Amino acid sequence: MTIASPIGFQVIAVPATAPQKPSLLRRIYDSLFESRERHAQRNVEAYIARRGHRMTDNLEREIGERMLEGRWMSRR
Repeated sequence: MTIASPIGFQVIAVPATAPQKPSLLRRIYDSLFESRERHAQRNVEAYIARRGHRMTDNLEREIGERMLEGRWMSRR
């Protein structure tokens, strides 16, 4: 039970609600988003490895440009 704001000297108790399970569409969207995020992370890690494992300002700028323009080439 959670306690709501008091009214005078009375305290109103409101039953706590359990969090609702996300809808099917929300779960699909979250799954796709997480998959794309993992894919992007793998591409960035591979790009940094190809460029010498050092994160420089120039490399960070290049990564940002590639992400915005969609110029990722997966070379594995």
